[in-house]
Order: sequence, then structure tokens, then C-alpha cells
Amino acid sequence: MTFPDTLVVSVSGIRGRVGIDLDPKLVAGFAASFGSYVRQRGWGDHVIIARDSRPSGPMFVKAATAGLQAVGCRVSDLGLVPTPTALLEIQDRGLSGGIVVTASHNPKEWNALKLASPAGAFLTPEEGAEFLEDLRAGKPPVYVEDELGDAGELSGAVDRHLDRILALDLIDPTAIADRNFRVVLDCAHGAGGVIAPGLLERLGCQMVGIELEPSGQFTREPEPIPQNLSTLQEVVKREGADIGMALDPDVDRLALVDENGVAIGEDFTLALAARVVLARQLGPVVANLSTSQIVETVAQRAGASYTQAPVGEANVAAAMRSAGAVIGGEGNGGVILPALHYTRDAPLAVALVLQLLAESGCSSSEIVAEYPQFCIIKDRFQRGAVQVDRLLEEIAKSFDGAEIDRQDGVHLRWRERQFWLHCRPSGTEPILRVIGEGPREEESEVRNLVAEAGAIVARHK
Repeated sequence: MTFPDTLVVSVSGIRGRVGIDLDPKLVAGFAASFGSYVRQRGWGDHVIIARDSRPSGPMFVKAATAGLQAVGCRVSDLGLVPTPTALLEIQDRGLSGGIVVTASHNPKEWNALKLASPAGAFLTPEEGAEFLEDLRAGKPPVYVEDELGDAGELSGAVDRHLDRILALDLIDPTAIADRNFRVVLDCAHGAGGVIAPGLLERLGCQMVGIELEPSGQFTREPEPIPQNLSTLQEVVKREGADIGMALDPDVDRLALVDENGVAIGEDFTLALAARVVLARQLGPVVANLSTSQIVETVAQRAGASYTQAPVGEANVAAAMRSAGAVIGGEGNGGVILPALHYTRDAPLAVALVLQLLAESGCSSSEIVAEYPQFCIIKDRFQRGAVQVDRLLEEIAKSFDGAEIDRQDGVHLRWRERQFWLHCRPSGTEPILRVIGEGPREEESEVRNLVAEAGAIVARHK
């Protein structure tokens, strides 16, 4: 299968700009290839399809459905639902896999197809690589003539997702309701609008909503990072709310704003969720190499082991399975709870954070103040045509006294001083992502670390 040069093709699927490098014909062909892969792997033939709120979603769902039917797959359309809702449905119903039409936090002119296995999770790196190898080798889909797959709608997935969250032993809906929390919820016109208000209602919270309608017409940058949350911060202060919560468009990431209107930072979402889980079930914690030390701090205080994995949900989930982790995720606000499923799940994170507030009797700012304060600096540098391994090796040799981890690019850590630097190549662009962290009072030194790595990259342009 031939792709436009500008289309982002990776082990997790395809991503592009609607009408420029992503169109219905390409989507149908890609879905047909995936359907053939699912059947040839022996996973079965019953797959789900779902989408986020982007205006192009219904068009691409129809195209992907046609491609899947053409290779003999039975297709159940969940409609507009969060990504974790779709993946949980695959797991709980024992289905053969699925396609979620979502470009996550990308701007609205983008869309994507993300691929899931019967495990109710995105393809593992090994599965994704195998599928891409067949695709790039030109292995054609196995079309059928007389056995076209059926297609129909499957309703109720959101309610089933909520029921599963509220049935967790970790969550006490009555205790949360007794606190009568006032929550400002920012869904950014994404799929969160179909699930988060219902969750807050069932937990007895007063809700003030921002952009709840799932129209896909983003009026701010959809990634829930502090610089995009100014409206949420203002509304929290104006409303005298207990907490502000921001979701990304496909609802696998949660960011928090405290009662003073201060953006806490995405890494604290996983840290606070881990505190709830570890108080009830002590066990390993896993996060990616670009996650703040605050998560490790929570694990250490609870007496739990802490493991880091390469960036990417599939990589973290694989490491969690291997470690027998009780919780894990990524520092971007993604929380994975194996007791529910091996998928980042923002509604789950909402419930866990409210559970912590309810049982602690503290405000979010008071809880945050119990922990060391770190500063994370993130940047990206054009790396030109230089060989990546050579560039990373030079970076590793340019900093003295660091522990070196080469799982994902190069990760340098000065443990006693509480500094680290992570440099990793993008899989889709000729850039090097550089992230550094250190104590908040040492912000200038963190910035210097990131700048020094950038200067090394610049020398090789």
C-alpha cells in the first residue's frame, strides 16, 4: 500500500490532515488491510469501530467500515465514544480488535486510525511492526466475494464503562458524593462530553461545564497542558470550585487545576491516582522515561517499586504486564489501571482523584504541597540528516556523572541531585525531543541542560 510522504505512519496506525494526506479511499484500504491482518492472526472477525468528535469522523467511520466488511469482518459501530470506552468494550466482550478514528490532541484538521487487538489495547510494538511490514511489502488484503461482513450499531458502551469504574473497590461513590465537590470540567468539545458529565453526576458532584458539546470545533489548542488551560483556571477561581479537570479530545488524558486556579501539571494526575491505589494494594508502579519524578516519589513513600519504560502507551502497558504493576501510565495525564484495563483512561483518573480528595479531607493544593516540587522543560530540535545513534552517543558523552538508560533514545539521570535529561528521536519527524527535569528552585539549570543538548543537535545540522 502506498502512502503520501506527509502521512504519519507508525505501529499504532496512521495520522494525517483531512483532505490533504488522509482521505476516504486511503482509509478504506488501510482498514481492509487491518481486517485481513486480524483474521490471518486467528483473532476472529468481529471488530468494533468508534470515533471522537471531529467533524471528519463519520465520513472515515463509513470508509473504514466498508474496508473491514470487504475482507469479511463483522463490524459493530460504537459511535462517538472515548477511546478508553472503545478499548474496554473490546476487552469485556471478547472481540477480535478494533479501529478508533481519532487524532487525540492534534488540531481539528487532523484525523487518524488507531488499531486495537483483542486484548482491548492498542497493538503492541511487535504486532504493529508485523502489520506495517506486511503493509509496506505490498501484501494485499484478502477480499471476499460472497461473505461480506455485517455492520451494525452497538449502543450502551459509555454506560457500561461508567458502571465498571464505579464498581471498582478503589472507588467509594457515597464518600465522594458526601463531599459535594464543585468541579469545573473542560472537555474542549471532544468526546469527553458524552461521559464525564454523567460520571460527575453519579458521583454527586456539582459541575460547571466548559465546551461540553462534542462538536470537534476546538476553540483552544486541544492538548491539556498548562498553557492551554487559561479559561479553566479563570473559571475555577470565579466559581470557587474545589478542582478543575481538563480532558483531551479522545479522553485518555486528564489534567488538573487546583482550587486556587493553578495548573498542577499533567504528571500529578498519575501521581495522585497512584497514591489512592497504593494505599489499598501495594505493588509495582510503571511510567515512561519522560515522566516526572513526582510519580516515583509517591511510589517510594508507599514502599512500592518503580520501573520506567520507553515512551508510548503500548510500551508502558507491556512493562506493566511484565512487572505485575498495580498502576502505571504516562506523565501526560494518562492513567492505566490493570484492574480495569491496560489503557489510559481519563474517566477512571477523574474518579481516582476525587476519591483521594474525599478520603484525605484535603484540598488539591494541600495534597500537592506534601511533595517535592519539580520543574519540567520540554523542547524539540531539528536534527537534519545526522545519524541518530551517533547524535545520541555524543549527547551521552557530553554530560558527566550521569546514570545512562538507552531504552528509548538516551536518558541521563543525576539521582542525588534530582535531575534528569531525556533525548529521543521522533518516529515521524526529523527532530529530537528533549525533556529535562530538576528541583523547581533549579529551573535555570534545567533549562541549561535542555539548551546544551539542543546545541549539540545544532552542530550536526
